Amino acid sequence: MGKRSVRENKNIYQLSREARGLTREAASELLTYMSPERIEKIESEKSLPHPDEVLTMEQGYGNPELCNWYCTHECPIGMKYTPSASLKDLPQITIDLIASLNSLQEDKDRLIAIAVDGRVNDFERRDFDAILEKLNSIDRSIQGMKIWLNHAANTGKIDDAAE
Repeated sequence: MGKRSVRENKNIYQLSREARGLTREAASELLTYMSPERIEKIESEKSLPHPDEVLTMEQGYGNPELCNWYCTHECPIGMKYTPSASLKDLPQITIDLIASLNSLQEDKDRLIAIAVDGRVNDFERRDFDAILEKLNSIDRSIQGMKIWLNHAANTGKIDDAAE
């Protein structure tokens, strides 16, 4: 049996593995091509994981937040373009999404007026930035819903028999 970690500042990869009750050796068997040494390097932050390793850990550990976390914290492209999201309850995600969509509905006409000439002038910039932030909120809600959906699939909270 492997040693239990006493490290205080555990990263999301180690927390995900430990949440499944896996030692690094057991995780290595589950993740097939990742050695316990490679897992230790990722967990101790001596090395960043590769995207395919994050996908493998997400599946093996059953934690759909891993990919979003990687994209928003470690991938330079994802850090620029991917909104950070986390696992929330479905009702909360739904309410957040509907509220974001409703607030954007109010700005629809203003967005059309701004976009009609294909430019954003100084006078329009503040309104455009506010609308963009509302779009980002919708994007975060959608990412949160995707995380919930993957989590629900992993934990059996989706009833496939109803189809």
